Amino acid sequence: MERTKFTKAELSWILYDVGNSALVLLATSVIPIYFNYLASQDPAVQDVAVGAWGTGETIASLVIALLMPILGSIADMQGMRRKFIIGTVGIGAIATIAMGFPTHWLPFLITYVISAIMLNASFVFYDALLVDATTDERMDEVSASGFAWGYVGSCIPFIVCLLVVLNAEKLGLTMNTAMLIAFVITSVWWVAFTIPMLKNVEQKSFKPYDPHAIKHAITGIGKTLKNIWNDEALRWFILAYFFYIDGVHTVIKMSTSYGSNLGIDGTQLVLALLVTQFVAWPSSIIYGKLGRKFGTKTMILVGILGYFFITLFAAFFLRTATEFWILAICVGLFQGGIQALSRSEFGKLCPKEHANEYFGFFDIFGKYAAILGTGLVSAFTFLTHDPSLGVLSISILFVIGFFIMLKVPEHR
Repeated sequence: MERTKFTKAELSWILYDVGNSALVLLATSVIPIYFNYLASQDPAVQDVAVGAWGTGETIASLVIALLMPILGSIADMQGMRRKFIIGTVGIGAIATIAMGFPTHWLPFLITYVISAIMLNASFVFYDALLVDATTDERMDEVSASGFAWGYVGSCIPFIVCLLVVLNAEKLGLTMNTAMLIAFVITSVWWVAFTIPMLKNVEQKSFKPYDPHAIKHAITGIGKTLKNIWNDEALRWFILAYFFYIDGVHTVIKMSTSYGSNLGIDGTQLVLALLVTQFVAWPSSIIYGKLGRKFGTKTMILVGILGYFFITLFAAFFLRTATEFWILAICVGLFQGGIQALSRSEFGKLCPKEHANEYFGFFDIFGKYAAILGTGLVSAFTFLTHDPSLGVLSISILFVIGFFIMLKVPEHR
């Protein structure tokens, strides 16, 4: 009989998504709006705040892209994945709290970049632990459940933070103090839900200890790339992933900044994105089941097409709060599913004893390193002073990703 209940290790792994998703939700909703609030007080940047935010996101993504293959290779040694998670979550939580202190947009953006680097770096080690927490047969279900419960669980601290921020004046708080409280709540939530995974998920797959790990990690980058390129399924999959997930994460990172720049009320933006979380919860689970029935590749292609039309809608029609709500609901239908199936598919394709090393490249090729997308938005916004053209440029990534994905073999 097929097992339906989660094991202790699987549940603990899923709970980390509940913890980190609180910061992810805050970073895609309240934080960009707060940044625009700080930037609006500086006439030199208020007209290009979207571009400045995109530049910060691009820098954070670039650092991740450069570091993760090296750190990922080191983390594949016995017991190292847990240590790297402790380090990235610890530094990330401190940086998140520190965001509550700056009152000028530039030091705030710098602090945010540090927090974003640590958060996204922790995802690489977390993703690699998926191969230790469950089996290949259950990987799609566990991966999808991580995203699904992450969406719902993140709403609990987020709503508390939202109540504090929106009622700051009634509570006798300044906006800066209210945001500091929100950052503290989010950091504590993140750390608390990291602990079960650290206790209950054992690193079963690993490579032998290497006293020259850093040197060999640097020199081994070319070998790993060669291994990926020589594997037809991995080659086409990761190239397609590079483009389509880059676009997905750009939409996630830039949506509230773009909406705020259009003049849509901040409360409407945040509430709409909260609806995204609730829509994405059942959609992620359903998406995983559809992937099992119709095939992972087919459902990924459906997700890419969905995001392509979402991008066109944002560029040509998004002007009011109502249209932003429509956008948020549509994003929720595809967001978790395309991420979950991509993660589990790659986890099944890569060698488990080198999972972190491979997932390091996985992240370079688009998962959290949205370099092309944010770079395109930033460049087109600065050049044309028209954020709509910046958003429209993201659609190119989905077109390229779709046609490359068609080349991925149906069966390995």
